[in-house]
Amino acid sequence: MAGILIIAHAPLASSLRECVAHIYGGLPARIGALDVLPDSDPVRVVAQANAEIERLREDNGALVLTDLFGATPSNIAVRLATQPQVRVLAGVNLPMLVRAVCYRAAPLDTLVEKALAGATKGIHTIGPTTPLPADCGCLPAQPVVTAAGQLKRAGV
Repeated sequence: MAGILIIAHAPLASSLRECVAHIYGGLPARIGALDVLPDSDPVRVVAQANAEIERLREDNGALVLTDLFGATPSNIAVRLATQPQVRVLAGVNLPMLVRAVCYRAAPLDTLVEKALAGATKGIHTIGPTTPLPADCGCLPAQPVVTAAGQLKRAGV
């Protein structure tokens, strides 16, 4: 399974990792987060990022997700893209991360495709008549709205 490293403006990286732990009822293995603070030394953060990639990388590599293309976290992440079996995607959102977690066992190029698809397919306009999403097979259980308007998990 590919390791996943999130590099983002503080506290986004840690917050996204905590969201994954919340969704899956615990943090899956080999998911790291580097929060870049306003006064962070980029050289030091690059060293931390390299150490994290070495810790997280699996047989099929590692995926680095960063927030804003061209910003400091992205500029740090791009330095990791020169390593073999490391891919970097900018514009991380929670649907992208969840999809990446779901497809970590896939070959790295497939994982990248699935993560990008998750990012874009996770963006919707929601209104009162919007149907609930179909089960993507990635989440533990999809929410269900009861007749009383309460949310509950399917099968619970």
